[in-house]
Amino acid sequence: MTDFAIFWDWLSFAVRWLHVITGIAWIGSSFYFVALDLGLRQRPGLPVGAHGEEWQVHGGGFYHIQKYLVAPAEMPEHLTWFKWESYATWMSGFALMAVVYYAGADLFLIDRNVLDVSAPVAIGISVASLALGWVVYDLLCKSRLGKNDTLLMLVLYAVLVFMAWGYTQLFTGRAAFLHLGAVTATIMSANVFLIIIPNQKIVVADLIAGRKPDPRYGRIAKTRSLHNNYLTLPVLFLMLSNHYPLAFGTQFNWVIASLVFIIGVLIRHFFNTRHARKGNPTWTWLAAAVLFIVIIWLSTVPKILTGEPKQAAASEIFVASSHFPAVRDTVLGRCSMCHAAEPAYEGIHQAPKGVILETDATIAEHAREIYLQAGRSHAMPPGNVTAMTPEERALLAAWFEGAGK
Repeated sequence: MTDFAIFWDWLSFAVRWLHVITGIAWIGSSFYFVALDLGLRQRPGLPVGAHGEEWQVHGGGFYHIQKYLVAPAEMPEHLTWFKWESYATWMSGFALMAVVYYAGADLFLIDRNVLDVSAPVAIGISVASLALGWVVYDLLCKSRLGKNDTLLMLVLYAVLVFMAWGYTQLFTGRAAFLHLGAVTATIMSANVFLIIIPNQKIVVADLIAGRKPDPRYGRIAKTRSLHNNYLTLPVLFLMLSNHYPLAFGTQFNWVIASLVFIIGVLIRHFFNTRHARKGNPTWTWLAAAVLFIVIIWLSTVPKILTGEPKQAAASEIFVASSHFPAVRDTVLGRCSMCHAAEPAYEGIHQAPKGVILETDATIAEHAREIYLQAGRSHAMPPGNVTAMTPEERALLAAWFEGAGK
C-alpha cells in the first residue's frame, strides 16, 4: 500500500509537470501569434494575397513575416501546424484532474454539505459539465449573436458567471474553481480541434484542388483564436487557485472567479492594444488593481485579515491564548487524522505537505495556515469530511486574531 501511494504521488507530479510544460508551449505560441497578427502592416508591393507583414528581431537575427488571409498562390513545401500544444495541454490537464480529483473524489471533489452524491455521480457531473460548456459556447457563437462581438461577449460572460455559481453548488470550492478553469480550457482546446484546424484544412484542400478558398473560414478561425487569447489569463488563475484558499474557500468565491475573468480581459486588452500600435491604455491596470482589491475584500468579509504576530515568541502567544484548549481539541478532532505522523484517514499515507498537528507546539507553529485554511475559509478539511462546524471555524479565527493583537 505504501509503495502504491508513493507511485501515485509521483504519477501526480509527472502529469502535473507535463501539463505545465505543454501549457507553456500553447500559451506562448498563442500569445505570439496574436501579437504578430495585431502588429502586421500593409505596404505597396506585397505579394499577391498577402494581408500584411512585419519585421522582428530576436536572438541576433532578423525575421521577415508575411500573412496570407486565405493562402499563398502555391503551397509551401514545409508547413508547420500549431495544434499539438493545445491537444497535449488539454489531455494532460484532464489526466491530472483524473489522478487528483477523480481518484481522490471524497477528499477533493465532493463536499457532502454542498451536494451529497457518490464518487461516480460526481465524476459523471464533472465530465458532463465540460461537454455541456463547449456545446453552449459553440451554439452561441454560431447563432445570430455571433455576428455582434460585443453582445456575444456579454452573453458569454453571463454564462461563465452562472457556471461559476453553479459549480459552487456542486463541488468543493477548490474543485469549483478548477472546473471553471477546466471548462474554459475545454472551450479553448475544442476551438482549435473542432474549428480552427478543420477550417484551415478546408482552405488547404481547396487550394490543392485548384478551387478558390472561402475567406469566411479564416475569419471564423481568427475569431475563435481571439477568444482563446482573452480566456488564457483567467484559466491560469483558476488552475493555480488551489494554492490560495482565500480565493476558492470563502463565501463569495463564485463572485471572485467572475471578477478574475474581467481582470484577465483588461490585461489582455492592454497588451493587444499595444501590439496593434493603437495606444497605451494604462487605465486597464488601474481597473484591474481596483478589481483585485475588491476580490481581497470579498475574500475576508466581514473582516480584513489582521495578519500574524511578527515576534519570535509568536508560538508562545498562541499557546497562552485563552482559546487554545478549545482550539487544540478542534484541531485534534478535525485535522489530526490526516495531519499526523501516522495518518488514520483511509487513503492518506503521509501528512499532507508534511504538516503534523499533534502537539501544542506544532499547532501553534502552523497557526497562520490553520487560520487561513480552516478559520477564514473552508478549504480544510477537504470537502469538510470531518464536519467542522461554523462555530469551530469562528473559534479558530478568534484564536488567531486575538493572539495577533
